Amino acid sequence: MNQNALMQLVPFAAVAVIFYFLLIRPQQKQLKETKQMLDALKPGDKVVTRGGMIGVITTAKDDEVELEIAKGVKAVFTRSAVGAVVPQGK
Repeated sequence: MNQNALMQLVPFAAVAVIFYFLLIRPQQKQLKETKQMLDALKPGDKVVTRGGMIGVITTAKDDEVELEIAKGVKAVFTRSAVGAVVPQGK
């Protein structure tokens, strides 16, 4: 491989590095944070589901959580249906 052919590969390598740092790495970080949040769910946490339903966790089993979405109204969701934990005080 001569020097000219090697110089033609440099822009492709640069695009690959930029692609990794702008797209792949942040997505992996977000997936890791989401997994940690889902693993840390516990009774008493106020959560918002991915569908927009707000409730308080009453029980948390292996892959399911039971939410109280209104006084005396409970529904069962998979852990992956939880989109976010609402910070305390809100």
